[in-house]
Amino acid sequence: MGKLHHSKAGIKRKCVTDEYGDFTALRHVLGVHDEHIRLIESMYDVEITVRGGTVSIRGKPEDVDRVQYAISQMYEMVRGGHELSLSDVDRIVRLVSKDRDVNIAEFFKYSINVPMRNKTIYPRTPAQRAYVEAIEKYDMVFGIGPAGTGKTYLAMAMAINALMNGQYERIILTRPAVEAGEKLGFLPGDLQEKVNPYLRPLYDALHDMMDIGQAKRLIENDIIEVAPLAFMRGRTLSSSFVILDEAQNCTREQMKMFLTRMGFNSKYVVTGDITQIDLPSNSSSGLIEAIELIKSVNGVYFQYFTEADVVRHRLVRDIVKAYERNGIVK
Repeated sequence: MGKLHHSKAGIKRKCVTDEYGDFTALRHVLGVHDEHIRLIESMYDVEITVRGGTVSIRGKPEDVDRVQYAISQMYEMVRGGHELSLSDVDRIVRLVSKDRDVNIAEFFKYSINVPMRNKTIYPRTPAQRAYVEAIEKYDMVFGIGPAGTGKTYLAMAMAINALMNGQYERIILTRPAVEAGEKLGFLPGDLQEKVNPYLRPLYDALHDMMDIGQAKRLIENDIIEVAPLAFMRGRTLSSSFVILDEAQNCTREQMKMFLTRMGFNSKYVVTGDITQIDLPSNSSSGLIEAIELIKSVNGVYFQYFTEADVVRHRLVRDIVKAYERNGIVK
């Protein structure tokens, strides 16, 4: 049981102490140089003290309860053979912040296998898990939310997994070639060299799933295609896993064109952030229009993300919130 104390400012503080008998498991929970514990302290208003197998947590009562539960769950996971990473700890703490009694072990059972890197990718938030489950179930999924919420990354992992399992013959990665708020001017080189800067984020995500040599071979063999959205016109995209990234920068004409290219045995994932539209002021976003027009179409799924789903550096989530608090969405 924890004890409640009052600080000089009258704020209730709680202190709990737990004993952990497996010192080796506890060391893994703490992390190298206590980096896991430092991360938890940065995310909650608590102070964590460890002496031997004794862990004491002091802070705001609701924060202490959540941190106590998170540490106990991590301890059991380590004893069960799971190797905790810093990103795992971040994910666990945020899961507990959403749901005090979340079954963390059950949540970690859901994963995406990327054989070409021999890595396993886990959805880190309930919204991410719902998104991945929807991609498995539906032929067309929209992932809408701020930067860093894993919309494109998780879709890419699902695409690679599906390709390696023989579910689709090819992967098509596309995005509109729109400058993000700054004029790049004349770009030298042939057409592919001109559009590559716009497609760089897609290549980055792809190279995180496989080495550059593997990716190059698949692209040369036309098994993976990375191309601007304009290249989709007049085509029928069959037997393909298709990802449209940065869809908020599609015009209404481009969005209609893209959505009507869908062929048999294909899956579409459309990702975008409607607060980051880089189109000229006289153009409307095709993504915003599509949300309204097809939201009731059977077989289409919309997953919305918030700053709580940001899985980049902790500061990214705080920066997104700071901009939103001040009404700045561009």
